[in-house]
Amino acid sequence: MNKKNLTYKKSGVNITAADNFIKFISSLNTKDKGKKKFSNIGAFGSITNIPRNFKKPKIVACTDGVGTKLEIANLTNKFDTIGIDLVAMSVNDLIVQGAKPLIFLDYISVNKINTSKLRSIIKGIYKGCKISDCELVGGETAEMPGIYEGSKFDIAGFAVGLVDENKVLTKDKIRKNDLVLAVPSSGLHSNGYSLVRYILKKNKINLKKNNKLKKSLLEPTRIYVKEILKLNNKGLINGCANITGGGLVDNISRIIPNNYTVEIDLSKIITSEIFKWIKKNNVSNKEMLKTFNCGVGFCLIINPKNFDKVKKFFTKKYKPYIIGQISRGGNKVILNGRINWK
Repeated sequence: MNKKNLTYKKSGVNITAADNFIKFISSLNTKDKGKKKFSNIGAFGSITNIPRNFKKPKIVACTDGVGTKLEIANLTNKFDTIGIDLVAMSVNDLIVQGAKPLIFLDYISVNKINTSKLRSIIKGIYKGCKISDCELVGGETAEMPGIYEGSKFDIAGFAVGLVDENKVLTKDKIRKNDLVLAVPSSGLHSNGYSLVRYILKKNKINLKKNNKLKKSLLEPTRIYVKEILKLNNKGLINGCANITGGGLVDNISRIIPNNYTVEIDLSKIITSEIFKWIKKNNVSNKEMLKTFNCGVGFCLIINPKNFDKVKKFFTKKYKPYIIGQISRGGNKVILNGRINWK
């Protein structure tokens, strides 16, 4: 070939590298002996069987990314956990409707294919799918020189789940005197990182030299799939909310019926060191509650008589506890007390 000939590779796109990455993703199934193979990887589309145990299945679909948590991964050159975050952000939304995650697809866009980085990311996605008991059926990896410069990249995920018609969690199941439970988060999950990065920059903090802070900021989002699906199958929950962007108030208000109020006692919330560190950086209580989960990764709304039964489905670290109650009224969310940041 004439060296002067123009090629796609010379413009910054390496199709061969992309093809080799697809082969790597396909090879992940060999680690799960006896498990269903990911036979659709590399095809134009993905074909998946609908499980037979659904009598009247309803499809639930969600999509999300991990925001600027990607920049923390770039700053520390650590990419093995953000794939878990990517899966978590979608499947934790699916289960709010009572749906079991069935399939997951990813989209990764980069300036140039870095095999080591991409393998770390996809291993995290694969692990997140295993935790969620769903199948990674495909995705897309796009080299986009000129759009992304240097090490910049973005990832997005798309999940589809199924729920039986009589198991769908809807607002009309919530009743007066129901309890609101907080299920602890594993950390920031994937929200508020633009503010965190601003704090890091303002204080000239080098994450590479602060292992404790680096570990806290890259702690993967907790996946609540197994516990929530078991609770829903046994009829032990009336509603639930994934606490993401917008914090506790914005997310829990989305599931409260008209003419009902949820009263939250903020003094009951158990927060962790990473949130206390953020709060010390001159961040107001209002901003903390609006931007971060503050230690509450997921909320359950249950009949009081089911409280002891519900707790048994969780490990000690993620044991739910009471932070509020449902009452009649026009206001969606009423906050009482204050979080103890000490």
